[in-house]
Amino acid sequence: MLFNSIHFVFFFPIIVILYFLVPHRYRWILLLIASYYFYMCWKAEYALLILISTVVDYFVAIKMSEIDDKKKRRPFLYISLLVNLGFLFTFKYLNFFSESVNSVLNSFNIFHEVPLYDLLLPVGISFYTFQTLSYSIDVYNDKVKPEKNFGIFALYVSFFPQLVAGPIERPDRLLPQFHQKFDFDYERVVSGLKMMAIGFFMKLVIADRLSQVANMVFNNPDKYEGFQVIFGTWCFTFQIFGDFAGYSLIAIGAAKVMGFELMQNFRRPYFSQSIREFWTRWHISLSSWFRDYVYIPLGGNRVVKWRWYYNLMITFLVSGLWHGANWTFVIWGGLHGLYLVLAIILKPGKDKFKARIGLKEGTLTDRMLEISTTFALASFAWIFFRANSVGDAFTLISNMTNISFDQLSLDLIPRYARYKVLLALLLVFVMELYHGVEEWGEELNIKNPFYHENTYVRWTTYVMLVLMTLGFGVFTSSEFIYFQF
Repeated sequence: MLFNSIHFVFFFPIIVILYFLVPHRYRWILLLIASYYFYMCWKAEYALLILISTVVDYFVAIKMSEIDDKKKRRPFLYISLLVNLGFLFTFKYLNFFSESVNSVLNSFNIFHEVPLYDLLLPVGISFYTFQTLSYSIDVYNDKVKPEKNFGIFALYVSFFPQLVAGPIERPDRLLPQFHQKFDFDYERVVSGLKMMAIGFFMKLVIADRLSQVANMVFNNPDKYEGFQVIFGTWCFTFQIFGDFAGYSLIAIGAAKVMGFELMQNFRRPYFSQSIREFWTRWHISLSSWFRDYVYIPLGGNRVVKWRWYYNLMITFLVSGLWHGANWTFVIWGGLHGLYLVLAIILKPGKDKFKARIGLKEGTLTDRMLEISTTFALASFAWIFFRANSVGDAFTLISNMTNISFDQLSLDLIPRYARYKVLLALLLVFVMELYHGVEEWGEELNIKNPFYHENTYVRWTTYVMLVLMTLGFGVFTSSEFIYFQF
């Protein structure tokens, strides 16, 4: 079931109404049934994978809690890792691994074909796998106590607002909330609906409109050059933000309506002043997961410098692979790791250069320069993320250098879609202005119109948002980009 579908328009209000009507002690049952129904609307049999992961991790955690010696707990943790990562590898990476082995063998004139399998990638498997793994690892490390109620633990793994694309919640945050009683609260419900409305706007009006241009460029890499490639890349840069940040807002808002607080997943990432800061603002639940369960266990930055660089590169290469079974994603992750390593190495020289030209750190000019540089680096990396192959990515990068002012025409945009795409571009500007108010509103003494104390200003903003979504949104139930991960 997609958030941007008629099915969800009826499903969500019904579940919310029943949720507040049902006695508190039975609510987890309603939400568990709703969550499995929500997932089974895609492919019912794949819900069995979630159930197996849930059963294994539930009993593994119970068993680990009964053992004081961490060394003796380790076999049970390995069972959890083996089952969950085994499912993930089989359904997401097996064919990628086989194709890579075949390519290597063929390069040495060894024509032995490793078989490929026709497996459909289960929606959201990377997300719920990481969520349940964090539970097993935290129980192993005595950071959380195991959940004794199997049904509530099953709900933690499958909670429908964030089941298929996050945010990836930690057990110490989400599990206790399923034991709490949340009464209907008008202010909280309105706040949740407000988030959902902004999320739908970002998805339907901005992301799905800009996808028309991005898809044309990335699906025809030989056809476009110079400014056209730059424009297509720029469109995808905001498409993926509108798509995934929009999804996250809908998920967080839907949970909030019922009383649950999910973690913030995006915090105006294109206002970041460094790639390091970018990863504290983009897909926060995933970047913090890799920080806590990969980067820090590797030694983090509390090691010699070469090992620090190694830890960064490994973390981002694995993060890239998490996003997809394709070398394009590995290169995308590697680029971000390289950005971070180079930032550390070049920082003394950059600071000296700024001092020499009289550019003071923290000034408006300095901030704008850092934001622009970070945006350009992140946008360049998105080429590999979106390209259909590594070859396509390098073709686009090569063509990008062929600059001509003849390319500054509207021929790239289909005639039937021009005014709506141009409107989407205008609304991107409006969205970033809004994010600017969120970022610097207090500093500039500008009030957020969504939270303005004046009722007319507030409700005018709501109505305009809804009308723009209904008038200019794309209602073809297109999937969210991160569903493929």
